[in-house]
Amino acid sequence: MTDIRGIIFDKDGTLFDFTRTWGEWARRVIEDLSAGDADLARELARILGFDRENGTFDPASMVIAETADSVMQALLPLLPGRDPGSLLDRLNQLSGEVDPAPATDLVAVLTQLRFPADAAPRRIGLATNDAEEPAHRHLRSAGVDDLFDFVVGYDSGFGGKPEAGQLIAFATQMALAPACVAMVGDSRHDLDAARAAGMMAVAVLTGVALAEELAPHADVVLPDISHLPEWLAGQAGRPRRA
Repeated sequence: MTDIRGIIFDKDGTLFDFTRTWGEWARRVIEDLSAGDADLARELARILGFDRENGTFDPASMVIAETADSVMQALLPLLPGRDPGSLLDRLNQLSGEVDPAPATDLVAVLTQLRFPADAAPRRIGLATNDAEEPAHRHLRSAGVDDLFDFVVGYDSGFGGKPEAGQLIAFATQMALAPACVAMVGDSRHDLDAARAAGMMAVAVLTGVALAEELAPHADVVLPDISHLPEWLAGQAGRPRRA
């Protein structure tokens, strides 16, 4: 029977609208690193999979699911002489400076999920392929950092998605069976991590991927996380999908 006692969220594209948040980051990165070189700016945008004119990402953009370290490695050949560590620090710094665009009323929704009216409090976690410190800054800016029991980034020591390490660490530290945890995300990386961890896989459509891309890999596809409380209420007593 399904009894979800913990929820672990992806960050970008799930808690925060992906394009509105990371489009601003991409613009800043391109402007900062190109330093007025138009040809370099075009190449940086190409590597990031970012359309500067429309402010949108290609669905295959590495920014959507890869770590900051992977993005740094991809950009480094365009920046001869640039120290990898300083470039990574700059990417993370620019990430932390962006004001994320909430996908919904995060305070209201996360409070309802954390403290359901008719059940014991749930554990709430965050697993992101962003770095941990920018993740905390984004949560603080949205006024929800104190609602999270667990926050990890790709640099926290548990790996990154689609591997299951971050999710297993959440379940272990919260003393929860993975089957009692739902992973909520907007990409295949999130859903694959959920499956690998033995958790329920919940997809939302506030990222770049379309419903038809996510549905074969998810237990459910929701428009955004504001639909979670109603969906969870309907899961009580139902068997999990095989």
